[in-house]
Amino acid sequence: MTPAPIKPLISSDELDKIDIRVGTILAVEDLPHAKKLIRLRVDFGDHTRSILVGMKTERQNKADIEGQQALFVVNLAPRMMAGELSEGMLFDIGYADNLTPVFAQPEIPVPNGTRAG
Repeated sequence: MTPAPIKPLISSDELDKIDIRVGTILAVEDLPHAKKLIRLRVDFGDHTRSILVGMKTERQNKADIEGQQALFVVNLAPRMMAGELSEGMLFDIGYADNLTPVFAQPEIPVPNGTRAG
């Protein structure tokens, strides 16, 4: 793989606007009407959210990710995808480079809702 060019510089203030938090995946639900999307129910400590991710064809057994912690962008505006509402974005590694994505995860368990950065 040849790394993509680095994106234009941003300020620390712009970076501070992105809220990335640790959440635990409580459930993985199929969306039968969607080709790529599945629903993750994610615990952020003080609340849970429904986050849609395009990994339907990327994992053999999607239930394997239940109970895992991952990083999520939590301050994106809710968005309709395939007729379903997504309340955030999985912060994964590899998708933008056409690789099978992997989770960005804490190396040891941390409290749900812990901020990255």
